[in-house]
Amino acid sequence: MRIAGIQTDVIFRDVNANLTILESHVRSEVAQATQLTIFPECFNTGYCFDSLEDAMSLAEPVPGPTTERIAKLCKELNTFVVCGMLEKSGTELFNTAVLIGPAGLIGSYRKIHLPYLGVDRFTTPGDRPFEVFEADGVRIGMLICYDGGFPEAARVLALRGADIIVLPTNWPPGGDYMAQFSINSRAMENGVYFAAVNRIGTENGFRFIGKSRICSPVGATMTSIDNDKPGIIRADIDPVAARAKLIVRIPGKHMIDRMADRRPEMYGAILEPHDLKRPGRDE
Repeated sequence: MRIAGIQTDVIFRDVNANLTILESHVRSEVAQATQLTIFPECFNTGYCFDSLEDAMSLAEPVPGPTTERIAKLCKELNTFVVCGMLEKSGTELFNTAVLIGPAGLIGSYRKIHLPYLGVDRFTTPGDRPFEVFEADGVRIGMLICYDGGFPEAARVLALRGADIIVLPTNWPPGGDYMAQFSINSRAMENGVYFAAVNRIGTENGFRFIGKSRICSPVGATMTSIDNDKPGIIRADIDPVAARAKLIVRIPGKHMIDRMADRRPEMYGAILEPHDLKRPGRDE
């Protein structure tokens, strides 16, 4: 599967304009034989809302108008899209990523780990288990931004069979080392492809750093944009490489398998509840 990540600015509070930009990029990518095009976090609305009420005024149900518009495009072009958006579910607001294909909405993911930043000050933590979805034979797991700093999240998706993990994100300054090191680490330690797609520009006083990248199952950077300028990252991924967890370097002398070599019986502390306070939320 050929994948692409669109590193671009977002027009704050203008859903129609952002979806028009999305449509233009997807058409261009299909012409490049791209089968999956990935857009940043909260792409249809922007991220830096200052109140729940303002964010809810632009949030939508899933499925809803945004997913239906993207689905129509995917059906026309026989392609797949991952896009970040704000989801309204009853009285709750979720930071969500959706996977859409020619047959419509394939699946969605609600951001589980929430920083005290932008709209995530008002969103509800994701309430559904990590899940892997299939698109044209490729198994895709979705995370969002801050989730990429929690290795447990990527590990669960790998254990559930993901070939690639996609991370729509809105990294501001401070996310530089996440972009530079963590994406490669998540790919290497799980033997999966990992695509992090960040936005650029400035919104309500916050600047976004770009630095999108795609990494291979051995943790190598396949392609990246090392600045905060508009650009596109593309790579051809092979699910067979992600599924071959056993790495044989010297037959009979040097072999590793980071799935089979795990010792989950020793990891109990990870599951113990904590009493730490979340800054800005529990104080």
